Amino acid sequence: MFTSVRDDLRATLEEIRAAGLHKPERVIDTPQSATVNVSAGGRPGQVLNFCANNYLGLADHPEVVAAAHEALDRWGYGMASVRFICGTQEVHKELESRLAAFLGQEDTILYSSCFDANGGVFETLLGEQDAVISDALNHASIIDGIRLSKARRFRYANRDLADLEARLKEATEGGARRKLIVTDGVFSMDGYVAPLAEICDLADRYDAMVMVDDSHAVGFVGPSGRGTPELHGVMDRVDIITGTLGKALGGASGGYVAARAEIVALLRQRSRPYLFSNTLAPVIAAASLKVLDLLESADDLRVRLAENTALFRRRMTDEGFDVLPGDHAIAPVMIGDAAEAARMAELLLERGVYVIGFSYPVVPQGQARIRVQLSAAHSTEDVDRAVDAFVAARAALAV
Repeated sequence: MFTSVRDDLRATLEEIRAAGLHKPERVIDTPQSATVNVSAGGRPGQVLNFCANNYLGLADHPEVVAAAHEALDRWGYGMASVRFICGTQEVHKELESRLAAFLGQEDTILYSSCFDANGGVFETLLGEQDAVISDALNHASIIDGIRLSKARRFRYANRDLADLEARLKEATEGGARRKLIVTDGVFSMDGYVAPLAEICDLADRYDAMVMVDDSHAVGFVGPSGRGTPELHGVMDRVDIITGTLGKALGGASGGYVAARAEIVALLRQRSRPYLFSNTLAPVIAAASLKVLDLLESADDLRVRLAENTALFRRRMTDEGFDVLPGDHAIAPVMIGDAAEAARMAELLLERGVYVIGFSYPVVPQGQARIRVQLSAAHSTEDVDRAVDAFVAARAALAV
């Protein structure tokens, strides 16, 4: 049976390669950092890393690593069970309490990933009498989570408040019992920030709840790094915040839902990814507590990240590159053609800068790009070298 299936799969894979859409997985043999050793043409070499979600440079921070070592000795390696059986330790409860306080929510529940967190919310809270109104560019985990629920589904154009209101009216007139607006706090392919204050105003007007996936914001967006709700002054008006420990908050793995107490309580009883998956390893929980200590004690990492981001965006614009506007550490350099974006990424790697070309289906057809992600771990010299490499790669691509 598999012989015929194999031929079909090979043909599909060849079509992906021929279209310039193949996504190679590079192997690095160093810790995640501003500089990594990556295999390039079979030869490992040291390159500047501008494609990680390591926004605050904490993935190899010595205090975080030390906390992880200590946690292994104290708490062991893994839980070997789900939370409601014997998969909960004091360190998990402490992390949930700290995250809730940090994010200004009443309670928090941990998941093995933010993908699971988003996969566990909608089915639990919404039934066929309800409606979910989702931004068109929301993360795949939100889209998949919505598919698991029986709620009516409405989609509004990215950050388009008029379209959002039209969908809210439609849901209301359709007799929806509960209405939930869901949006990314920061849209990962563009670096654009959702207009949360205006979204909350519409939610109040139409008696809807608001949910924000703030994975690309918590830790460094907002005056004290509490994310897009803090940035827009609506921390007390957002009902559900989902996020990850795998980006700015140490870069390991794990996710969470921080929300109203009753929402979290119901998720503990009925959320399938929570009930049927082991929780995150205690070493990650303990190291994440150290990350929160670092975030609450100083803002030097956020300042350095903002400076690096501004420098890169300014220099790239001055060099004539098409960088999507904004001030987020995600700085997409627009290329257009998928094969050209992939080739430019290869040329940049040859010049010592590790970035990734993104193309369909991750982004729309004709909008291929190099998504550059700045980190507090980068130096000014690193940023300048990256821009110089882009200029050199563009010249080589034109030959």
